[in-house]
Amino acid sequence: MLSPGSSIRSVSRSILAAVALTSLAAVTGCADAKEATPETKRFSLAGSTLDVRAHGVPTDLVATHRKDVKVTRWFDVGTGAEPHSSWELKGKTLNLNAGCSRFANCDVRFRVEVPKSVKVLRNGRATHLKGTHTTAFAPLSGVRAQAHGA
Repeated sequence: MLSPGSSIRSVSRSILAAVALTSLAAVTGCADAKEATPETKRFSLAGSTLDVRAHGVPTDLVATHRKDVKVTRWFDVGTGAEPHSSWELKGKTLNLNAGCSRFANCDVRFRVEVPKSVKVLRNGRATHLKGTHTTAFAPLSGVRAQAHGA
């Protein structure tokens, strides 16, 4: 059986641990893709089908009047996070991947603009595209991410 003194010490330690974790969260802040500077990359597509693999990252797919595929990424990384990101087109598959390890304090989103004539798949399955091109940060559905290049 615990003595009254050890019970108080146990509760005190729990409170101190909670305060420390709360303080750490306040110092590191939360990453927010809306605050990130957008990065873009363009790809030439040889065929008439594009399969977008976003690996769980929120990604908007948008039909536009462009001739190439344009990918925009918003990627915000908080203090202490170790980010990783890649985006590449191999054949008809566009792989978008981004995230963080360690504290996992990051937020990422992708927007993929494709020519209206292209059939777009999401993870190998038919999908519906959003309306038209907009330049503002738009709500994304289903996938996220971005990298530098033109």
